[in-house]
Amino acid sequence: MEVTAQLSHFAATLTLADIPPAARDQTKLCVLDLAGIMVRACRDAESSPPIRRAVMRLGGTAAGPCTAVGEPRGMSAPLAALLNGAYGHSLDFDDTHQLASLHPGVCVIPAALAAAELAGAGGPDLLAAIVAGYDIACRLGLAVDPESHYARGFHPTATCGVFGAAAAAGRLLRLDPARMAAAFGLAESRAAGSLQYLENGSWNKRLQPGFAAAAGIESAILADEGVIGAAEPIEGRLGFLRGYSDAPHPERALEDLGTRFEVTRTALKPYPCCRYAHSALDGIRGLFAPAGHDGRGHVLNPADVERLEVGLNDSGMRLVGAPEDRKRSPANVVDGQFSLHFVGAVAALHGNMGWDDYRYLGDPDVRAFSDRIAAVPDPGVRGVGCTITARLRDGRVLHQAIAAPKGEPELPMSPDEVRAKFMDLAGGWYGAADTAARILELERLPDVRALTEPLRALA
Repeated sequence: MEVTAQLSHFAATLTLADIPPAARDQTKLCVLDLAGIMVRACRDAESSPPIRRAVMRLGGTAAGPCTAVGEPRGMSAPLAALLNGAYGHSLDFDDTHQLASLHPGVCVIPAALAAAELAGAGGPDLLAAIVAGYDIACRLGLAVDPESHYARGFHPTATCGVFGAAAAAGRLLRLDPARMAAAFGLAESRAAGSLQYLENGSWNKRLQPGFAAAAGIESAILADEGVIGAAEPIEGRLGFLRGYSDAPHPERALEDLGTRFEVTRTALKPYPCCRYAHSALDGIRGLFAPAGHDGRGHVLNPADVERLEVGLNDSGMRLVGAPEDRKRSPANVVDGQFSLHFVGAVAALHGNMGWDDYRYLGDPDVRAFSDRIAAVPDPGVRGVGCTITARLRDGRVLHQAIAAPKGEPELPMSPDEVRAKFMDLAGGWYGAADTAARILELERLPDVRALTEPLRALA
């Protein structure tokens, strides 16, 4: 099965005319969403200052053509992509593809923005490149089999994302199919990302999409100069799928290629934490909402609850549910982002879970309520759904099953909701409203630098 050849041809030849309106519109919302996250993370994420200082030492002080958020001077394409990718993942607020179990935009969009600036491209080519990048990253996530990939300790956002980043950058650099295949062959050597970050709340997770974005654009530039990449890097006997999975499904990478666009199956996040906690947050907010909010009559006071049991599948348990002693006492923001118990307690006590709510880390009331939340394995749960069983002090038991959280394609965030999220994250920046308008009209933008250059100043 010539997976590499078919994906290379698709990524190299995709044009805006090939992309249906629904996919175009969703792509623009994904760009708007990530832009707001990058702006806020640049300012507020505790990891941003040291990461920025390191990037400066790595050559970021040298003038270059590409934009990193918040940097008045341009820098090289790989370093701009690295910094923007790290910012984009630092809040754990970026888009997700449930079936592939990864975050495609945070690898693809930073690489695409940098490559577009290198190429002097306009909005139509940028849109087409991002759509191609989402397809490549997500299709490889499906083909590598998320369960098997996770079980071996890989972070699929980064491992699959490097191919998506190479596809987007290569499309903007106008690589032909042969050179696109070479870019994939080079990117395969850079496919890396480990779940070991869960052990100590490290910043590896935030950096890994930046590493993938940088490596993707480097692979595309090397291929553009004629550097030869490995043949069959995806399906080969020592290639990505066989090397990174015990149960690969190469046919999934090609299913409905060119007619089904994976960006339309990508969800945007209403909460800044691991997606496996989102269905529980929707349910918990409904239970404790003001009267009439959820329409189910499950309106409680936190004092009414003796125990909240949240049923999760194996992936959810691994990421946000266990070990419970650590999940109930997160030591830092990264721990909190992967703690169902913490984010659930915040939602129960305060009605929501936003970026500013990480101020409740260490709060005694939140800690006390988290002791009443239990994550339990539930083999009937699919994807990022959950079940919630509330055991009340008066003896009542309330149960609900949530198939999918807000933001999934079947329950999408509206354009107005995405714009409101962007303005909430970036609204203090003087250029926010103009930037949002440009992104939402991206196909009419003659030069992408009209979008990127304002991102250099966050006064």
